[in-house]
Amino acid sequence: MKALHFGAGNIGRGFIGKLLSDAGIHVTFADVNETVVSALQTRNEYPVKVVGETCTTDIVTNVTAISSISDDVIDVIANVDLLTTAVGPNVLKIIAKSIAAGLEKRFELGNEKPFNIIACENMVRGSTQLKESVYSYLSDELKAKVDLHVGFVDSAVDRIVPPAEAGEADPLAVTVETFSEWIVDETQFHGEIPEIAGMERTDNLMAYLERKLFTLNTGHLVTAYLGILAGHETIEQSIKDPSVRENVIAAMQESGEVLIKRYGFDADAHAAYIQKIIGRFENPFLVDEVDRVGRQPIRKLGAQERLVKPLNGTLEYGLPNAHIIKGIAAAFRYQNSEDPQAVELQDMFAKEGFAKTLAHYSGLAVDSESVKRAEQAYLAL
Repeated sequence: MKALHFGAGNIGRGFIGKLLSDAGIHVTFADVNETVVSALQTRNEYPVKVVGETCTTDIVTNVTAISSISDDVIDVIANVDLLTTAVGPNVLKIIAKSIAAGLEKRFELGNEKPFNIIACENMVRGSTQLKESVYSYLSDELKAKVDLHVGFVDSAVDRIVPPAEAGEADPLAVTVETFSEWIVDETQFHGEIPEIAGMERTDNLMAYLERKLFTLNTGHLVTAYLGILAGHETIEQSIKDPSVRENVIAAMQESGEVLIKRYGFDADAHAAYIQKIIGRFENPFLVDEVDRVGRQPIRKLGAQERLVKPLNGTLEYGLPNAHIIKGIAAAFRYQNSEDPQAVELQDMFAKEGFAKTLAHYSGLAVDSESVKRAEQAYLAL
């Protein structure tokens, strides 16, 4: 079996690419980074350091790479059995044109074998959104063929992959935590679902998407923003600060109550899941900087994102939300001159004030009680 994977960054190599290779699938990475592409072409392998209670280094083999901006991508799409991505939500629209061209060539060559595309991104229903972008480049006739032969399979992915360690000379070396979770919507596949160790199947993906968003993503971001305010540099340092830890756990418990109400998750099991997430934040081998986790605050204040979506859930079910609101307020204390979104947020805040700025980016009503409470929490911080 052969796969094309868009994105040869740390997540692509350390998570999805590794799982595919471990399953015996030949992986071709597509990326714009010429150094990484050249190294993969030359070596056909790379090291992955897996850190947890013990540390091991695995060698991922049976891989190569191509430039994602070359026509080679189209030829590969026409012939592989699976396509995956780990490029970031904003890049999906960019690669959609190449995917559309590859699908067109696939059918020109008479290749009508079932083909599945899985966007492994930190977003809700990423494959469905990628499908919309791909279809914008297809004729009605081609859309009909794609509907028959191609599955756009939504997934939930979870693995902490920090940036390369300082001084690391190998452009292919990557460090990952032991924990990983890749859950796919089994109802969206075309043809036989491949057996890939570490890829779990479900017919209720939204429950797991929101569990991850409301627990890992919410907790991670609140840890970062409160950690920055406390003067910490990493997630590990932040979560080991008793004050930060208390607020993070409380925020995760508030968002967790929404999940329990909405999906019927077992309360004790979810409490254990929260503790597992906290343990991951504490991993001393993962140097995960708070500035990295906190960046792009505008996107993370969106209505479907990790702070406002669980807040809206608490409002729907009449649940406590003081610590989630504190996390939203802390986003306005995040300043990073190298992050365009942080700069934009602060610029609008200075011109329009807290309430209008939060309402603009979150979709919350400017005169709502939640916005008023968030502003009070901001002042308290």
